[in-house]
Amino acid sequence: MKPDIHPVYPPARITCACGAVIETRSTRGSFSTEICSACHPFFTGKYKLVDTAGRVERFRKKYEKKEAAPAAEKGAKTPKA
Repeated sequence: MKPDIHPVYPPARITCACGAVIETRSTRGSFSTEICSACHPFFTGKYKLVDTAGRVERFRKKYEKKEAAPAAEKGAKTPKA
């Protein structure tokens, strides 16, 4: 191997918002994440709402209006005999 062409690869600590700490090596250095395999619903099997910056709430607000509107229209359009 050629000397002095490889990046520095020091030990790093990755810290999750849930408190889990992962010891590894990285060219980036130590950093933190919002979610990891210790707290992600896919890996834990427990339902947990993972919401980043209110995206789930905005999605629900956007589509609850569209679902409520067709239901109101169906009730208003009753055929008269």
